[in-house]
Amino acid sequence: MRLKALLLILLLLLRGGVAAESGESVAIVYNSKMADSKSVAEYYAAKRGVPANQILGLPLPEIEAISRFEFKELLETPLRRWLESNDFLTFRSQTIPGTNGQSSVHFVVKGAKVKYVVLCYGVPVRILNDPNLKEEGMEKVQAELRRNNAAVDSDLALIPLYDFKPPLTGLLRNPSYGATNAALVHPTNGVLIVTRLDGASAAIAKGLVDKAMMAETNGLWGRAYFDLRNIKEGDYKLGDDWIRNASEVARRAGYDTVKDDLPEVFSPVFPMSQIAFYAGWYDSHASGPFAQPTVEFMPGAFAYHLHSYSAHAIRTTTDWWAGPFVAKGATATMGSVDEPYLSGTPDVGTFFARFIFNGFSFGEAAYASQLGLSWQTTVIGDPLYRPFAINGKVLHDKLNESNNPLIAWSHQKVANLNIVQGYPVNEVIHYLESFPITKTNSVLQEKLGELFEKVGRNSASISSYEQALALNPTPIQRRRILEILSAKYMENKREKDAVKVSTELLKLLPESPSAAAYFKRGAAVAQAAGDETQATTWETKAEILSKPPAAPK
Repeated sequence: MRLKALLLILLLLLRGGVAAESGESVAIVYNSKMADSKSVAEYYAAKRGVPANQILGLPLPEIEAISRFEFKELLETPLRRWLESNDFLTFRSQTIPGTNGQSSVHFVVKGAKVKYVVLCYGVPVRILNDPNLKEEGMEKVQAELRRNNAAVDSDLALIPLYDFKPPLTGLLRNPSYGATNAALVHPTNGVLIVTRLDGASAAIAKGLVDKAMMAETNGLWGRAYFDLRNIKEGDYKLGDDWIRNASEVARRAGYDTVKDDLPEVFSPVFPMSQIAFYAGWYDSHASGPFAQPTVEFMPGAFAYHLHSYSAHAIRTTTDWWAGPFVAKGATATMGSVDEPYLSGTPDVGTFFARFIFNGFSFGEAAYASQLGLSWQTTVIGDPLYRPFAINGKVLHDKLNESNNPLIAWSHQKVANLNIVQGYPVNEVIHYLESFPITKTNSVLQEKLGELFEKVGRNSASISSYEQALALNPTPIQRRRILEILSAKYMENKREKDAVKVSTELLKLLPESPSAAAYFKRGAAVAQAAGDETQATTWETKAEILSKPPAAPK
């Protein structure tokens, strides 16, 4: 049975392994009016090996939102001409058959040295609507979509189709949407992959590259969190379906996956530790755990919140979602600069599948997940970022041979993959217990606590959680373990132990109305332990937190 387990583990780890791309496939654009923008461009070029002749500085407005005229004259046209004149994109004439029997000749991309364009901190983010722009047939466009504002990235992605004069009103169907072959997400198929290194500062923008390369080297580890709204029917069910699909991809890929079906977003006190992935909806500004001073994003983490204005501004640490995500440590994100309507947002389930299972780069996965272009989605992160390029078995052996502490996460992933495949939990426990690192690692001890509970070994489960608590867990992981132990102690009539861990837990919670329920539970625990004084203290605290804030004078 032991040999059978190891063989199955080996087979599961053999998944993955996709060749990474070089910086020669990238062109970089920066704002020549801003020294910080140029510094980001040079930093990225040095890190990824982008040739110097593939870097373009343009004098652009030093603001996030620009007019249609400014976009065309100062950014789109100069960039397209530069790409063409340097043979980064090779246009050739081609006869295109028409539906009415009439053919037309258009210049199309027949070759592309450059597949990606990276816009650096300082390049405008969104194009404002021009009400004076009139286009033939625009009256046929659905009323809600009858506007020409867009994300800069999304409009530049259409450069390969410029000779077709695609309409600016509404959105244009993305020819690479849903592609399972990364080769189709390419300028020769009508899509230039445009992303940005951006955020509230140049330092944050540079950090996106560092964290991406760190995850490419050592793996993307951590936990996955998904915040659904439990929508059962109607048009908005699509958003829940996308996020639910994403959660299933993460689970099947071996990540510890937390899925919340309550209508509300995750509360500020939710113990969201060691985040590798997050996807959720629907709040206007970063809230819950993401509004706290510390967010435990792991290197390489992807975070996405579905909201109509999630990236309306991104050079901010507090407003909307995209800016706070990268400011708090996320490596990659996407968002809407203006109202896209639900079907005009990325299909995050497709993104997860392409990024994790198909091994697409971040840029490829981001564009394969968008139904439409010349619309509202901006993509923030290194487009070359490909954390699943290394074969899983190769990465596991590398971490093991170098005594890298991240090997604990790889062991956890092995356990999860085997459980997904229906392998006996007791054998998975045996696998984890066979490694010395399990005795000294909080992640693996917490996993053992969960697995022991699954097979009804209650005392062993408690012992593992206690051990995890003693092994220097992260601050937010500590909160989760304390909460679990408090409940377990109460189940086993260990009320005084429950009071002890509850005391530590309640000291660690952020000041929030959401914490009131924890103090009420703590009061019940103290009451059961016969500690009336502590019960009264915690009950009073719960009442204070539950009071609505005073109205402004």
